[in-house]
Amino acid sequence: MPHGLDHIVHAVRDLDAAAEFYRDAGFTVGARNRHPWGTHNRIVQLKNCYIEILEVAEPEKIVPHGARSFSFGAFNRDFLASHQGFSMLILNSSNAADDARAFEAAGIGGYDVFDFAREGAKPEGTPVKLAFSLVFASDPASPNLGFAACQHHFPENFWNPAFQIHANGAQTVAGVAMVADNPTDHHIFLKAFSGVQDLHSSSIGVKEQVAFRDQFGISPDVDGEGMTLNALRFEVADMAQAEASHRQNGVASRRHIGRLVVPPGVAHGATLIFETAK
Repeated sequence: MPHGLDHIVHAVRDLDAAAEFYRDAGFTVGARNRHPWGTHNRIVQLKNCYIEILEVAEPEKIVPHGARSFSFGAFNRDFLASHQGFSMLILNSSNAADDARAFEAAGIGGYDVFDFAREGAKPEGTPVKLAFSLVFASDPASPNLGFAACQHHFPENFWNPAFQIHANGAQTVAGVAMVADNPTDHHIFLKAFSGVQDLHSSSIGVKEQVAFRDQFGISPDVDGEGMTLNALRFEVADMAQAEASHRQNGVASRRHIGRLVVPPGVAHGATLIFETAK
């Protein structure tokens, strides 16, 4: 079964500074949440996907990877040792146990399902229960990018239109832009991971460095081997509204071939791309 985008992890060294950047860029940003394994996050929610801004706030709580367990905290700690940016691509799941079996059968898994729950809050402050099941996958050729599918057990308590209203007019995440020296080397993995056979028609795109630069006007920061997750593409109703939001708050975005681009030097190692909704 095809998987769509669920969320993207944006690993940063200063969670509050990154949250302030996202607010300045015109996004609504949620409150700080704390995980028992040492990471803290704040959420930017779109209609179809969310950004998990993540900091390793309590490194002493991080557990190591196990034979059949993927340590979310350890992976992001190691990622942040060399750089900030988008560290993980997480797709949605309707049944994490089934996906774990499918990933293992395809040779991209071998991890047990990771279940966790926490308390959330509605915009007016009413507490609600949130619970998730994550199943991780690995592309051995891309050790610096994490992959998982996420099942929401109480989606009605998580997705909330009040959190999806943004001053920059962003509505949805149109897709992700990844970079690799040879994109076709990763197609077998991505097809097994996403369940999509025609990647060109999906929200997951892998480009060579020169193609990324030509399309978005940014020379991608490629660190290490394999694929890197370099950019998120947002659909906005009015490009002028997004640009005005950035200008008002001092965010240095620039136009490139009809797009509005915030470069990684501004966006804590990530590239944000705003496009007019189709």
